[in-house]
Amino acid sequence: MPRRPAGGEPPPALPTKDALRRFLRASPDRLGKNDIARHFGITAEQRPALRVLLRALEAEGAFTPPPRPGRLPEMLPVEVFGTDPDGEPLARPLGWKAEQGRAPLIYMQPEATGQTALAPGDRVLARLKSIGGGKYEGRTVKRIGGAAPSRILGVYESGRIIPTDRRHKAEWSVPPGEAGGAEPGEIVLAEPLPGRALGPKPARIVERLGRMGEPRSVSLLCIHAHGIPEVFPAEALREAEHARGVSLQGREDLRAIPLVTIDGEDARDFDDAVWAEAEGSGWRLLVAIADVAHYVRPGSALDREAWARGNSVYFPDRVVPMLPEALSNGWCSLKPGEERGCLFAELRIDAGGRKTGHRFGRGIMRSAARLTYEAMEAGEDPAGTRAALYGAFQALLRAREARGTLELELPERRVLLSPEGRVLGVEPRTRLDSHRLIEEFMVAANVAAAEELERLVQPCMYRVHDRPSEQKLEGLRQFLGSFGITLPPGDQVYPRNFAQALEKLRDAPEAPLVHEAVLRGQSQAEYSPENIGHFGLALPRYAHFTSPIRRYADLLVHRALIRGLKLGPDGLAESEAARFPDTGEHVTATERRAAAAERDAVERYLASYMSQHIGEVFDARISGVTRFGLFVTVTANGASGIVPLRSLPDDRWTLDEARHALSGQRTGLSFALGQKVEARLAEAAPLTGGMVFHLLQGIPPRSAGGRRRG
Repeated sequence: MPRRPAGGEPPPALPTKDALRRFLRASPDRLGKNDIARHFGITAEQRPALRVLLRALEAEGAFTPPPRPGRLPEMLPVEVFGTDPDGEPLARPLGWKAEQGRAPLIYMQPEATGQTALAPGDRVLARLKSIGGGKYEGRTVKRIGGAAPSRILGVYESGRIIPTDRRHKAEWSVPPGEAGGAEPGEIVLAEPLPGRALGPKPARIVERLGRMGEPRSVSLLCIHAHGIPEVFPAEALREAEHARGVSLQGREDLRAIPLVTIDGEDARDFDDAVWAEAEGSGWRLLVAIADVAHYVRPGSALDREAWARGNSVYFPDRVVPMLPEALSNGWCSLKPGEERGCLFAELRIDAGGRKTGHRFGRGIMRSAARLTYEAMEAGEDPAGTRAALYGAFQALLRAREARGTLELELPERRVLLSPEGRVLGVEPRTRLDSHRLIEEFMVAANVAAAEELERLVQPCMYRVHDRPSEQKLEGLRQFLGSFGITLPPGDQVYPRNFAQALEKLRDAPEAPLVHEAVLRGQSQAEYSPENIGHFGLALPRYAHFTSPIRRYADLLVHRALIRGLKLGPDGLAESEAARFPDTGEHVTATERRAAAAERDAVERYLASYMSQHIGEVFDARISGVTRFGLFVTVTANGASGIVPLRSLPDDRWTLDEARHALSGQRTGLSFALGQKVEARLAEAAPLTGGMVFHLLQGIPPRSAGGRRRG
């Protein structure tokens, strides 16, 4: 029975939220409603009001009710602490104490399209569903903040810092004397200072990075936002500057073979060259790769820095290379007419593209021509090998189709910049047969490298890609089921099943979104010395051999081949082989960091370009449907943004999750995934990359405004 005040006295006043917060923080145990009621002498009549207060604190993350024995509550504040092998966020209950035992593992489901993904340190109120084994599936109900950042990246404006991260909306104040000489409009790095609980938190500026709006400011922001190493140590630069060309000793002479490089117009390095000739009913191929291992020796300053970076990072206006320019754009770049050291794969395939033999060696080569994809597609053939290259490509393509690989059509976006760094436009890159030709040659060489290392009983850094998890497969089943497409049971799903689904929807308006959904439903590829095969390519073994100039994993494959084939003294060291598991995790993480930074840059450039077109109307498709609004993607350039629910006509809107649709009860309007719409750009923030659109459907013409753009 609840304790009542004696002598007929009036009950004590209900505690304030602040009093409850202080009491909960001071308690060493997780308390329930009954414990709190007993402590404050809450009467039965006051309990409904107490429940309201506790729900408000629960939504803030300040109160976590104790779970029922052996089970977490349906709604719980959680904190993201990392990602699973697929790159999806993992969380644990907020405030979980070590004495409570091992924290339950919560797999947070992907955020709605267009919403910023959860990152370590983020806190959300989640709706949980048990999936057995002490594990849960979580869906975000609302964000409730995160841990204080160790550093703040933003733009300084007269005593305040405006964050550049969409997830951190609150501005920071800069007390007098803590600006570090920064001027308004400059991009700055700052660190939090102890400060007051109310109002903007204080911060001290520790580094000035340049002025927002200047050329290269967008990529500069992304470099610092994602913690990408940019400056090479002096010792590594010295080692690169001392590099010289290779001699013929111990190498095969390939200089008479007209190998050619084929890259994009804006390519900054050339590390692979190809050649082919007909041989009976099949083909003989050569894939020659820059000999990075000759210059970057195990344990050297260059090697330590290359390991730390993991890979090069490519932005529209610059590249942050894995190796200093003296190598990446010099001795390890296969420039036409210049002698270069290489490792090569000699491959023989039959008319159906099946490999009948391979051989690896170390050589010296001289590129006969530097071709672009566009020039190759247009018929340029300075080395006289175009017909043979395309013949071998068609054979490899037949083998790929026979395997039934997963091929997603997700056009890459190209940012067009003026010499001054101003955004002129953003357009999709056209995918040509010449792109696919190089991809097929590289895949063939990568497969052969993995097979050769297994034959030599050498360590191999595999490129692995697991089949989709059961949770992701179930989500895909539901999504594809709304289009009348079924998938086999989990262990019977193969890449060809997804390919068949995509083929059925090839001409459907939702096709681009289905490609994106299938991509999100896949596991993420990674590097590992343990081989589980490559699901997407339908290959039992696969390794990256073809880009050691920009991927550390490829350099390790080169070193392992050099050791196994006894091609020189600069092969894989035993100490490196012992670290393969840790190195695989590390380079997987640096690859994902680079991909996030590159995506981030394109989004900011897009927002910068679109900010010149506020008020204009664009053809778009609905790319996400949620309870709080819609997401749209502009057809012409891929710009995406939110359509807030409040911007839609006044109505009672209902979400139909099965149909991925939002319907109005009074207006009769309905908005569904993939639907063509006309969207007016209302806001574009280059600082964060965020955009807000308003739809014209259901809006009176006089309020639409703006100029229409296709």
